[in-house]
Amino acid sequence: MNIKLIMTIAKSLLLARWKQTLVAAVGVTFSITMFITLLGFMSGLNDLLDGLILNRTPHIKLFNEIKASKEQPIDLSDKFKGSYHFIHSIKPSNARQEIYNNGAILKTLKNDNRVKGIAPKIVAQVFYNVGAIDVTGVINGIDVEAENTLFFFKDYVTKGIYINLLNVPNSIILGKGVADKMLANIGDVVQVTTPKGDRIQLKVVGFFQSGLQELDKVQSYASLATTQKLLGKSNNYITDIQIKLNDITKAPAIAMEYAKTFEIDAEDIQTANSQFETGSSVRTLISYAVGITLLIVAGFGIYNILNMMIFEKMDSIAILKATGFSGKDVNAIFLIIALSIGFFGGLFGLLFGFGLSSIIDQIPFNTAALPTIKTYPINYNPKFYTVGITFSLITTYFAGLFPARKASKIDPVVIIRGK
Repeated sequence: MNIKLIMTIAKSLLLARWKQTLVAAVGVTFSITMFITLLGFMSGLNDLLDGLILNRTPHIKLFNEIKASKEQPIDLSDKFKGSYHFIHSIKPSNARQEIYNNGAILKTLKNDNRVKGIAPKIVAQVFYNVGAIDVTGVINGIDVEAENTLFFFKDYVTKGIYINLLNVPNSIILGKGVADKMLANIGDVVQVTTPKGDRIQLKVVGFFQSGLQELDKVQSYASLATTQKLLGKSNNYITDIQIKLNDITKAPAIAMEYAKTFEIDAEDIQTANSQFETGSSVRTLISYAVGITLLIVAGFGIYNILNMMIFEKMDSIAILKATGFSGKDVNAIFLIIALSIGFFGGLFGLLFGFGLSSIIDQIPFNTAALPTIKTYPINYNPKFYTVGITFSLITTYFAGLFPARKASKIDPVVIIRGK
């Protein structure tokens, strides 16, 4: 098989029917362009939507869950051992939400190589005092620097400076929804009340907007020290330990390990946000399905064009076989034609797809719910481009395989006699 000669013949056949070749290549180019654009946009959208929750969610959260005691008084009686106990209306135990011996737990976590970082937290139920009205809410007491490092806290502070939670005593960053209810501005002093009736005045140093309006209408942030003071607790009081891991996929197993070791409740991110992972998977699957469908449609176009080319070039194929070209040679010629269309069509598709994605990436996307987002999200993951060109070649290969086999089986004697 003379590769150079076969390549020359394939090139001649391509150029001889250049309009048909161009139509086939444009079909592949369009398919790859839309595949790259659609996948980049949908993936960027997934990252945006998941980031609203996942960026603000620890990989593992350690806490004491409010729940009924597993052991009831009747279980302690020898008289009723071995009997079935039917107990109704069991109330939660009076165990405190505070994490006991949290100093030792924090020290252990810091020495664990699997842990990327930790951020202690206090969750305090409060009432925001708006004139004569009390609005229920939650103040999250946070280690400001750790919260910013692990959960990008400053990216969600839309007005004010996040570090002022540390620099200004008795300060608070209000959720945007809460601030709107209270008609509060930066520098104002607001009053909050604990369920026990303790009141404290806090200075507003910023507004927080997560993009989830229901959360922003309830949650606000203060430093650990301010929250401890609000609750009348000591400086070692915390209710949650937030953990970020080096490998998020290990979160379920490590959460179970920590729950057993520290005798505490542990919740992993996969369990807490399973609905978001499901949504992302479905959207990504739809994107791939649409893109692959476009490529398959383009493949049928190439198949039809090659079939027509074979029909029109029967005499040329007969002459090639009559002059010594084998069936494998003819098969290779038409496969080269198909792969050439797939390669160059796919290559231009990647370029146009990148260009179209870049244009979309510059389109303004302004919404009050997402103040940190300025343009439509696009993901430029190189994997999408690799998958695109690979599917382009695979699709065009199979589109050309059957016509090529048909051409290789042509009997030159039958064709020449018919002529």
